[in-house]
Amino acid sequence: MIIYRAKDYNDLSRKAANIISAQVIMKPNCVLGLATGSSPEGMYAQLVDWYNKGDLDFAKVKSVNLDEYRGLSRENEQSYYYFMHKHLFDKVNIDMNNTYLPNGLAEDPEEECRRYDALIESLGGVDLQLLGMGHNGHIGFNEPGDHYDKGTHCVDLQQSTIEANKRFFASEDEVPRQAYTMGIGTIMKAKKILVIVSGAEKAEILKEALYGPITPQVPASVLQMHSDVIVIADEAALSAIK
Repeated sequence: MIIYRAKDYNDLSRKAANIISAQVIMKPNCVLGLATGSSPEGMYAQLVDWYNKGDLDFAKVKSVNLDEYRGLSRENEQSYYYFMHKHLFDKVNIDMNNTYLPNGLAEDPEEECRRYDALIESLGGVDLQLLGMGHNGHIGFNEPGDHYDKGTHCVDLQQSTIEANKRFFASEDEVPRQAYTMGIGTIMKAKKILVIVSGAEKAEILKEALYGPITPQVPASVLQMHSDVIVIADEAALSAIK
């Protein structure tokens, strides 16, 4: 595991964008595992800027998203499908037929999970998986628990996650209570993993994830077992680590 210290969120975003862009340049037809939320917004903005300057070409890139809320349509402004189009897909030359997310409106959750895992496998797996980290150590929507879920699954969101996400909705009541997410096993199969963490409020959980015991109570701690992980965190997020 390699840990890069960023001065602030902007520096973090540039450093993360450098790693993503290097992957695209080295392997133009790579499979990117993408994440949403506030952490990667600056990184996506930097990638779009470099694309507009002619430095990046997404024409052959394929993408699979980490997760999606269950029950939200693609047109819903809080869906991750909408997020990805707003922040990246509609601003670069990626082929929309090569962008994949779980279907939040699938009638059969178990079948949708099987379909998504089979899709990822058919693409040859993920070359680089982008992750954020939740306040409780979740990655994707893999919440703290007593075991690791291997494959894509439909999960009940914990109250702490609902609290963290309610700022994106008109009220807490509108926050979905379930989501589809790649499982820990799916994430760990990625050839390379990039984790970005920002803010003092995540300092303690980042320390637990990187240096504490490997336990499903801190889902991100499993990343200690992966052979190729890069963590980029700003000074505030690294403040608990001496």
